[in-house]
Amino acid sequence: MGFILWLIVGGIAGWLAGLVMKGGGYGIIVDIILGILGGWLGGWLLGIFHIAFAGTFGALITAFIGAVVLVFITRLIKRA
Repeated sequence: MGFILWLIVGGIAGWLAGLVMKGGGYGIIVDIILGILGGWLGGWLLGIFHIAFAGTFGALITAFIGAVVLVFITRLIKRA
C-alpha cells in the first residue's frame, strides 16, 4: 500500500508543480516521475535546513517543493 500512496502523492505533487510553474505539466507520467523525484529532492533540501513535515500531507508538501525545483530546472534546460 505504501508504494501506491507514494505514486499518488508524487503524481499530485508533480501535477501541482506543473500548474504553479505557469503552463501545463509534461503529461501524467512525467508529472508522476517529477513528483517522486521531487519528494526525494525536497526531503534532501529540507533536511539541509532541518525542516521536516510529518504525515501524508507533509510528504505532499515536501514532494511539491522538490517538484517545483525540478520543473524549474527542466524548463531552464529546455530553453537552452
